[in-house]
Amino acid sequence: MRLTPRQIVRRPATLVLMGLVLASARPALAGPPLLCHPFNIGAAKSLPWNGASSWYDGQSGYALQRLADDTEALLTPSTPVIVRMETLRRAAIYASRDPQVAKRLYLTINDRIRAAAQAAGGKTDPLSLFDAGYLTETFREIGRLGKYGFREGGMDSEAAAALVQNVDGYALVEKSLMMRPGDASINLAAALIASSTTGRGDQYRLHAERARAGAKQDALLAINLASITD
Repeated sequence: MRLTPRQIVRRPATLVLMGLVLASARPALAGPPLLCHPFNIGAAKSLPWNGASSWYDGQSGYALQRLADDTEALLTPSTPVIVRMETLRRAAIYASRDPQVAKRLYLTINDRIRAAAQAAGGKTDPLSLFDAGYLTETFREIGRLGKYGFREGGMDSEAAAALVQNVDGYALVEKSLMMRPGDASINLAAALIASSTTGRGDQYRLHAERARAGAKQDALLAINLASITD
């Protein structure tokens, strides 16, 4: 997680506590893995972003009322999983600034599961499942930050946590992986989610191993493997 000197000075005790708690829940990853480490997507199209000074530094003036539609438009069947992950990371951070925007985004992404199945004669689309699960767990990480006093970027952590409190996003990502068992990028996503949840160390190591193996055939995945470090 990249922090400005001002943030460190203002809340050192809180940040140390947050780091210790998060570190105890995950295998050797620094900071919430779905939030603090932007994914390298090269020249791929995603939501507008700045990111110059911090991981939550979006584009000034971006119209939040467009967020759900913009995000949905970017998540096409041909969009690579890594690009989906970065798009959903940006979307969750933007949405966390307004509970109504967050709710609309969350419902829009989840409604795509049913819409895709209807369009495919009842067959579930694994990427729609993935998007819903990954967004769920990204919102959950925002909620966890709030427990340790992190209030930067205008995030409403409590609203984000409440939105996903009864949903298991990891299960949705796992289901998508069952439908695409050779997808190493989904394994990377599953590893990152497992890493942030106490008691999923074995799942983390399995997914991480499969992501590393698949990176030999996937250049975009290969340049993002630094997000798993052990």
